[in-house]
Amino acid sequence: MIDVVQQINAVQRRVGSRVIEAGQARTVIISQVYPAPVEDVWDACTSPARIPRWFLPVSGELRLGGRYQLEGNASGTIERCDPPKSFAATWEFGGETSWIEVQLTPEPGGRTRLQIEHLALADAERWAEFGPGAVGIGWDMALLGLAGHLSAAAPVSPAEGAAWAASGEGRQFMALSSDRWRDASISAHTEPADAQAAADRTLAAYTGAPGADDGPGQ
Repeated sequence: MIDVVQQINAVQRRVGSRVIEAGQARTVIISQVYPAPVEDVWDACTSPARIPRWFLPVSGELRLGGRYQLEGNASGTIERCDPPKSFAATWEFGGETSWIEVQLTPEPGGRTRLQIEHLALADAERWAEFGPGAVGIGWDMALLGLAGHLSAAAPVSPAEGAAWAASGEGRQFMALSSDRWRDASISAHTEPADAQAAADRTLAAYTGAPGADDGPGQ
């Protein structure tokens, strides 16, 4: 049984902006502390044998300069790798390119903080329509999967994960995630009405509500 509220509360979320080589970017930052050492969390995030146990099947070359493909989702190039501390990659999805930066930091008691920063160009149409929840809800679900994996829970197949996402519990999780990303957007000085409208569109897209055929995806 998943404690949906506990998992939502275990995650920190921030929205901001920074200048990158490609221009001004919006940033979505999500992090969680896991009861596992850095080396184990790093292996879970970079091993082609372990990634499908909590995220998605992956193919390609998981090395510096290598190309990867997440089944039914993004592809990209690994641009930086500093094991077991961090890696960075392009995130190519839906005809748009954004970037992810993953950082692992030791915490007291042999725990590890995993932080994922997802950067998209400030003028990206997907951001304007859906806001930070467009990728934020997907990353919330990924961190939930990793929590289950690191707790030695039985692996969840993509079919089982899709069934859970369509369940009442899965919809509750996505609704709570959408609310938290709306709040993070407002904290980053988005007008509350605009943040709420974007959150509503995003949640409708993730839950398959009518009129949401062109959803944001991960």
